[in-house]
Amino acid sequence: MLPIPANKRGAAGKRLQALFEDLPEHERRTLLAFAEFLASRAPKTAPVAQTPVPQPRPEKESVVKAVRRLSATYPMLDKAKMLNQTSALMAQHVMHGRAAVEVIDELEVLFESHYNQYRKDRDEDSTE
Repeated sequence: MLPIPANKRGAAGKRLQALFEDLPEHERRTLLAFAEFLASRAPKTAPVAQTPVPQPRPEKESVVKAVRRLSATYPMLDKAKMLNQTSALMAQHVMHGRAAVEVIDELEVLFESHYNQYRKDRDEDSTE
């Protein structure tokens, strides 16, 4: 089986996984060689930190700046997965007048909980 974590596959990855599993061993090796060739041609990106890069919380910080700071602190997280929760908290501040400090406190908890889930998922993937 290809070592693709379930949470990283998407529809195309799942299809590729199914095709891979249906191939005989010699064809699997060919597919892997071709995938490695394609990957070698792809532009290289800077590695993403796997551990948080702490940034101190300023005394006075806007909610938007807090989201930027937390995104930089946790670069390994998929921000798209957090969009609904993050925007809901931001709306509570902007549209409903909730204090920025309270919203930022919750944002920090949100990012930390997503990081803990990220670590848990990575640990489970490494034991498979």
